[in-house]
Amino acid sequence: MNKVFLSGNLTRDPEVRYTQAGKPYARMGIAVNRPYSKEKVTDFFNLTAWDKTAEFCGRYLHKGSRVLVEGRLQTSNYENKDGVKVNAVDITVDNIEFADNKRSTSGDDNNSAPANTSYQERRQPAPPKKTYDDFGGEPIDPDDTPF
Repeated sequence: MNKVFLSGNLTRDPEVRYTQAGKPYARMGIAVNRPYSKEKVTDFFNLTAWDKTAEFCGRYLHKGSRVLVEGRLQTSNYENKDGVKVNAVDITVDNIEFADNKRSTSGDDNNSAPANTSYQERRQPAPPKKTYDDFGGEPIDPDDTPF
């Protein structure tokens, strides 16, 4: 089984391109902190997303976005322009989600989803909180209770 889960911040804006067949893909980078090391260590990985996931990344994510990534490792070997063999490990993204919460965005609109999303239009305000004195109906007369 080849499965990875990463939580981190994007190191660059997703770059969306299209194959010759018209299939979208997005490339971006992620920085992941190692929480259990004695000194602060960060690992950097390249991410590649395809199809609708790529379009989502290009539309809603940007450098600095905190994300959760589910994907798989993919290795590749090639020679660079200097003739040196290079081994690379990339993550192919299967699923990516926002990890920022609205409280941590400090009012910057770039860190949140656009205001005109269908989810926000469907969302209804929360009902008012009830107090201990409010039972949601008419007052209860103790003489009317059967016990």
